[in-house]
Amino acid sequence: MIKKYILLVLLFPSLLFAQSEKYPVFDACKGAEINNLEDCFLEESKKHFFKEFKTPTVVEQENFKGTANILFVVTNTGDFKLIYVNTPYDQLKEEVSRVFKTFPNIKPGWYNNHPVEMKFVLPIKFPVGKKKTKLTAVKTFVPKKKASLQEVVNKTRAEDSLFVEHNSYLNIPFTHQRYIDYEYALHKADDTHTASKPYTFKEVNEYYNLTAAKKQFLKPNKETWVGKKVWNEHLLEVKKEDYWLTLDFLLDTQLGKDNSDVDYTYNNSRILTANGSLGKKIAFSATYYESQGRFADYVNSFISNPDKENFKPISSEGLVPGRGKAKGFKEDSFDYPVAEGYLSYKPNKFFLFQFGHGKNFIGDGYRSFVLSDVSSPTTYLKMNVDLWKFRYSNIWMWGQDVRENLANTNNRAHLRKYIALHHLSINLNKRLNLGFFEAAVSAGENGIDISFLNPLLVFRSVEFNRGADVGNAILGLTGKYKLTDNVALYSQLAIDEFSIGNLGDLSDWRNKFGLQLGAKYFNAFNVENLFLQLEYNYARPYTFSHKTPLLNFGHYSQPLAHLWGANFWETVGIANYKKGRWSAFAKLIYGKKGFDFIDQPTTSFGGDIFQSNDRRIGDTGNELAQGNTANILIADLQARYLVNAANNTSLFASFTYRDFAPTINANGFPEGTTTWFSIGIKADLFNWYLDF
Repeated sequence: MIKKYILLVLLFPSLLFAQSEKYPVFDACKGAEINNLEDCFLEESKKHFFKEFKTPTVVEQENFKGTANILFVVTNTGDFKLIYVNTPYDQLKEEVSRVFKTFPNIKPGWYNNHPVEMKFVLPIKFPVGKKKTKLTAVKTFVPKKKASLQEVVNKTRAEDSLFVEHNSYLNIPFTHQRYIDYEYALHKADDTHTASKPYTFKEVNEYYNLTAAKKQFLKPNKETWVGKKVWNEHLLEVKKEDYWLTLDFLLDTQLGKDNSDVDYTYNNSRILTANGSLGKKIAFSATYYESQGRFADYVNSFISNPDKENFKPISSEGLVPGRGKAKGFKEDSFDYPVAEGYLSYKPNKFFLFQFGHGKNFIGDGYRSFVLSDVSSPTTYLKMNVDLWKFRYSNIWMWGQDVRENLANTNNRAHLRKYIALHHLSINLNKRLNLGFFEAAVSAGENGIDISFLNPLLVFRSVEFNRGADVGNAILGLTGKYKLTDNVALYSQLAIDEFSIGNLGDLSDWRNKFGLQLGAKYFNAFNVENLFLQLEYNYARPYTFSHKTPLLNFGHYSQPLAHLWGANFWETVGIANYKKGRWSAFAKLIYGKKGFDFIDQPTTSFGGDIFQSNDRRIGDTGNELAQGNTANILIADLQARYLVNAANNTSLFASFTYRDFAPTINANGFPEGTTTWFSIGIKADLFNWYLDF
């Protein structure tokens, strides 16, 4: 129902008004005086449009406030033709298009005794109200300079293209804090899929007005070039009809202090990122990080882990978690360059292909047992298929085992591994979503087995038929239930191996599985923008490991699933609140994990997925968190101030408390308590998991 006044603006780009001009005529206006034809046409147009028009649900749910301008013409044959709607909501565009198809054929406008085409703009202000006012026409032409319809369209599109990436199939950089609003919008809508991340701008923009969310933070009084670039814009923007390009130089500059003997901690990343689109179907992104850093003592110990056999990469001095190889830089610091990029292709409304080097994530939780983004970037090929209530995700990854003792003896090159993964997400109804996934890991100098490139085959059967111990397969389920519009329940079950004959004895080492249970509460307790999350994770000993170490579910000496590997339980609590440019984030983790003993290097207690499970302590009698048991408590607090909404750059301050209490020290995981304070400025482009 239309609830507020509408103004219909008449544009004449190719006509000069004269006494001989006549407006188009509806049947209801026949017989009216010439002077009244204008009012009659406007009233009948309004009446017909709003009789059919229904405000899309997503527009109401998002409480959209703004104006959608509709450009249309009445042709010289009396047909209504929609030209353009400047709105990010595809549902609104579809509704307007549907309404215009119901318009009748009428008598066209006339000028100098000839039928002519007339152009109009219909601005609709949201939220609409009940009060109706008289519709008026305003002539907006300049007699000495006639504006073409294309100029009008371009002017209308200018505002809509303020952030050109919003209508592209580029990925929105995935960070848990940034995705809260997006997940909430998708959660409230019907038949959406929230597990496969990162989301694309186009996908989110259908349910969440990205442009409106960013425009509220623009500073219109910034007229200098520097002011615009710091607060409002990309560093470089090229916008053409068939392509666009943005370029940004970003920073992740941090300075801090922990309670160790280190003088200070820091991170200094200079980031160059380019994004663009060629036509409507092809988009691209490339990001290069040049970084140096020195971190809290427990992170530095992890990077320079002395366990060369099971951790340290070849030709490097360590591994920065989630980033990649590190080499020494000055005193007690590390240099770690990273490059990421991908090409995105959307041939039609069903398929989306991406090929690149980066990270993916599958799940609704903070952690994932299916596929997480805790490891270093990897080369991947991704295909998403959206059909009706289904989303079918296929990801093929080219991984590496970088451990020095596994390097190729001829050229000391890293050993390759190949990971293929399917995830089928099904919306059984408006509340319940179920997912089925399988992953297969294989290795070989000849490349990935062609069988694993088939998106319709069951990997488990392929792996079985290839022979014993030539691959590793993992199966599982995911689930999400919409308890209310504000509460989501989610879960995962990953089965690496399961002994049906020993279901009554979970201590059997072959009962390898991971379980996740969680809940998200959006706008908690009716407090706008307050988000709460509670999650429990459980992984049996030896899960994600394999007899052949190369075939574990890992990449670059870190897991592809949960950061902690296996042989643990963990509880995660998260709270996030934002108001205007300010936001606050809190995370509390408590858990127990079993590590290996340094003095028993040939024995695996099931926590290190990079150890061969042939080194297990026994076939039975395996208990959760067995071995070098550690109690782990981590608390993170962070406050942010958004500087530039265009590239998501923020000022921040953070505090981390970590208490790690193993039975005895473990390689790369020294016992003790850490307090770590940092401040800085950074653009959020990825999740950095230092909570181990």
